[in-house]
Amino acid sequence: MNILIFSSYKDTWNSVRPEAEMFIEMVKLGHTVTVMTQGSAEYVSRFKESGIKVIDCYPTKKVCCKTIKTLREELASTHYDIVYAMNSKTIPNAAFACIGFKKTKMVTYRGTVGGLYRHDPSAYLTHLHPRVNGISCVAQAVTDDVQKRVWMNKDNIVTIYKGHDLAWYQAQAIPRSKINLPEDAIVATCIANARPSKGVHVLLESASQLFDLEKLHILLIGRDMDTDANLALAKASGMEQRIHFLGYRKDVPEILATSDMQIQPSVSGEGLPKTIIEAMAMAVPSIVTTTGGGKELLIDGESGYIVPVNDSTAIADKIRLLCDSNEARKKMGLLAQQRVINNFSVQRTAHQHLEFFQSLLQQ
Repeated sequence: MNILIFSSYKDTWNSVRPEAEMFIEMVKLGHTVTVMTQGSAEYVSRFKESGIKVIDCYPTKKVCCKTIKTLREELASTHYDIVYAMNSKTIPNAAFACIGFKKTKMVTYRGTVGGLYRHDPSAYLTHLHPRVNGISCVAQAVTDDVQKRVWMNKDNIVTIYKGHDLAWYQAQAIPRSKINLPEDAIVATCIANARPSKGVHVLLESASQLFDLEKLHILLIGRDMDTDANLALAKASGMEQRIHFLGYRKDVPEILATSDMQIQPSVSGEGLPKTIIEAMAMAVPSIVTTTGGGKELLIDGESGYIVPVNDSTAIADKIRLLCDSNEARKKMGLLAQQRVINNFSVQRTAHQHLEFFQSLLQQ
């Protein structure tokens, strides 16, 4: 197959790697891949070394005439079986550019639950655009949500988990003294953007039930976590001195590597949180909520714990269980790591995408 990918690769290396390496894997399997992206993106050199043609073009807005013209010229000069657009800027531009190229199948990527509605006119610029032939969703929870919204054949909306490689996430644990932790601390880490949907307030509410665990320290990593409301919850918990607001950090993998558990307390809007995959790859057990796709990554009670949303008591109970036994934490972490190897490899993701593309071409 000849496949054109339209996406942004200007984010951090770790953020874009699962997506980018999937396309490199397709080249290894004998397919031709072209990537349309920002020419200045760091990953461009890696693409070129892997035999991928790179077109330096990226839209400045959701409907960018220059971008649409560039893509149409490429489609006119070279036949592509698949055009795969990955985000809210590239999808509308790719959809309009593909009009008239009937033999080319247009595929979109969907990574979050919610926000897609039939009554919203802007939705018809993205996944509800009539030119879209198929949608790849990052988790079953996302697929279930999208299938309720679209008009197309629901068999053309599939779940394909992003693939990973353990080698990407192996980091040297940061010395605990560098983040003001005692060596014998039991470290629970939460990594999130500071949005109410991330449920950091629920985790902080759970802390008031855990103040008696004298070795427990909670690390909160991410911009703007130290809101007045969150600071008040920390103060009221009885373990204020053991709740650390670390802010934005570039050494998150190193901090995760020194952690004993990872908490994802989200209350809504999740797709497939990358922090859970990173923790699993590092053999760090996670406690996640039922929202979005996080619950699909773990086997409850075996490779992690799954708790209801907005339930601070359930989070506290599972943290307490993990604090009780170092052996249990290690066993659960290793089982989580094995799940990444068995179920979420980049090779598996590439094969599943190719099978999906092939099924669309046969329609």
